[in-house]
Amino acid sequence: MLIFEQFLNGLQYGMTLFLMAAGLTLVFGVMGLINLAHGSLYMIGAFACAAVAQATGSFWLGVGASLAAAAAAGALIELAVIRRLYHRDHLDQVLATFALILIASEGTRWVFGSFPLYLSLPPSLSGTVSLGGLVYPSFRLAVIGLGLAIAVFLFWLMRGTRLGIRIRAGEADREMIGALGVDIRSLYTVVFALGAGLAGLAGALVGAVQSVQVGMGEPVLILAFVVIVIGGIGSIGGALAGALLVGMTDTLGRALLPAALATIMPQASATAVAASLASMLVYILMAAVLVWRPTGLFGVRG
Repeated sequence: MLIFEQFLNGLQYGMTLFLMAAGLTLVFGVMGLINLAHGSLYMIGAFACAAVAQATGSFWLGVGASLAAAAAAGALIELAVIRRLYHRDHLDQVLATFALILIASEGTRWVFGSFPLYLSLPPSLSGTVSLGGLVYPSFRLAVIGLGLAIAVFLFWLMRGTRLGIRIRAGEADREMIGALGVDIRSLYTVVFALGAGLAGLAGALVGAVQSVQVGMGEPVLILAFVVIVIGGIGSIGGALAGALLVGMTDTLGRALLPAALATIMPQASATAVAASLASMLVYILMAAVLVWRPTGLFGVRG
């Protein structure tokens, strides 16, 4: 039962990483833009959810606000700042989007203060579900289901709609689709807002489990980059596979390594070594994937 519970925890963690990484891989793949401010959009979504939920008493309105606020912030950032960076080198992109992190963090601190905010789950999600002999939180199962539904939606969007065709064409040859009459600037704004909205939704879901605080987006941003490197830049399927691999590796590693190492060393030493090794596992996984496939699992070979 312990392994099954940790498997579900890893699946839930992987789905939240997928929401974060899906938007990032679209922006990186279509626009060729390194956006370090993606974590700030995750934070904005979490704070919007917490603020609206506290003001209205409705968690669902808060979730809707997280999507709307992050998407609106993403569109505004793309129009005001990002649009000027498409033809600049990656160093300029890194410096500009790093500046956006500082601006977003200090602006959020000015509006909401330095103390964390907490979200209360609605009664329908605050209980537990019995899965055989395992009692598991309803909210975590809902996150898994929502992540799968959004993955299906994104696959349909990319493969079955005109917008998806334009996004994939823009990834392959942006000059050509511009010459064919597609408004590439509007397309970029839509893609950036879509990615921002997914990041904001991820922030709201994580904020409901942990807390909402300034700077919460930076640690998950690093893992999101790991996910898209493993999965392959520009691939929604790669983002899903990479997120599940990272989520499972991190969760199962932290849960099982202490007991495994305790069989060959004292318990105190095993706990300390396991904590250090568990934090390295996802990066070891990334290195192994890159040795095998330098473009990622679903990346296009050069």
